Amino acid sequence: MNQISVLDESRGDVVISTDSILPQFKVYTLKDIDRIVQLQALPESVLFEMKVVSSILPFRVNQYVIENLIDWSNVPDDPLYQLTFPQKDMLPPHVYQQMAQLMQQNAPRAEIQSLASALRRELNPQPSGQLEMNVPVASDGKRLNGLQHKYRETVLFFPTQGQTCHTYCTFCFRWAQFVGDEELRMASTDTSELHKYLLEQPGVTDLLVTGGDPMVMKTRHLAALLKPLTEPAFDHIRTIRIGTKALTFWPQRFVSDSDSAELLELLSQLVKAGKHVAVMAHFNHWREIDSPMAGRAIALLRQTGVEIRSQGPVLAHINDSPDVWAKSWAMQVKAGVIPYYMFVERDTGARQYFEIPLARAVTIYREAVKQLSGLGRTARGPVMSASPGKVEVQGVTEINGEKVFVLRFLQSRNPDWSYRPFFAQYCEKATWLDQLKPAFGEQEFFFEREYNAMQSRR
Repeated sequence: MNQISVLDESRGDVVISTDSILPQFKVYTLKDIDRIVQLQALPESVLFEMKVVSSILPFRVNQYVIENLIDWSNVPDDPLYQLTFPQKDMLPPHVYQQMAQLMQQNAPRAEIQSLASALRRELNPQPSGQLEMNVPVASDGKRLNGLQHKYRETVLFFPTQGQTCHTYCTFCFRWAQFVGDEELRMASTDTSELHKYLLEQPGVTDLLVTGGDPMVMKTRHLAALLKPLTEPAFDHIRTIRIGTKALTFWPQRFVSDSDSAELLELLSQLVKAGKHVAVMAHFNHWREIDSPMAGRAIALLRQTGVEIRSQGPVLAHINDSPDVWAKSWAMQVKAGVIPYYMFVERDTGARQYFEIPLARAVTIYREAVKQLSGLGRTARGPVMSASPGKVEVQGVTEINGEKVFVLRFLQSRNPDWSYRPFFAQYCEKATWLDQLKPAFGEQEFFFEREYNAMQSRR
């Protein structure tokens, strides 16, 4: 058995088998679809549908996912296949038909790209006011593209080197980051702008490095971004969060990549410097973490003192089952991961394929947590990450004879809105906040007038 050692002896050497470690990262995109061996058993019509969809929505998958996560005997129903490979119905019918017709005519590449760019605008590429309302302005009046500051305590940073992923999720609400349209993309090459902004914001306690996936970055780039935060001037930055799917889509990043040891050492140094470091892991199905390699990655990360929290949306075709969520959360707790959020599919991209009614999402959440001990009930949900804030659907009840949704903000543009219950008329079909109406004859929700004023000032 081939073996390698990870971490040094001072922290307890970890010896693992490398028999199942892929020698290198290998990725496939739209231009490579015909080279994916496992797809060659599918009908030509299905391959054509994939090409149509991935000419508008981004497609990228790596060899680890293909070989270790997908059950090819259960295609197309396999949830991990649905999570990573484009399906015809992920596009609205009229969008699909326009692109399919053009591709059937063998139109020039430039013409296809032009149509794709136009059709993407119909898919709400940057939802929830991300470009209009979330981008901060520096003290010198400069708009800081690549940063978002929606909630008082938390700043998001989009490093340019991290604006891709090891594999793209088909449901991703950040799909517009990956299609090559600079008008839609959020990214910054200048970490000094971030550091300067944080110095100007003493009320900010949390930095969230996001993407894409920051864990595609080389460790030296992450170190240049994060190590300066250990200086006394940044003592107000108490928590560093890193959003990533790498734990399940390329766990080798923490185990066997050329700079894995340096990455673990960097995270350990941040913890020793007094920072609370949280890896915000994106999990969508329990099978993702049922991999020996993912288990090793989680164990190694935890040895650095990092906390791992999990989040992901409830999705048709992938995880719209209480048993799937209950099993996933139970496995996470066993591995030392803290369940954090069950989100609702956002109003962008392939939403019509993945979204489920809020009423059903509430049932899935309740039926899942009922199967768990208290340690598995830390996940909050279902939660809509909408433009006014993160809205939790707490449940359905009846008040004075009216059936209603009980809602509250977990985070909000105005912190005073948070944790204040409000009510919406019950609706079997509603999938998002803008489809809900106030209960009890009210004309608007309590926050709407102030929120509309915020919009008008932008």
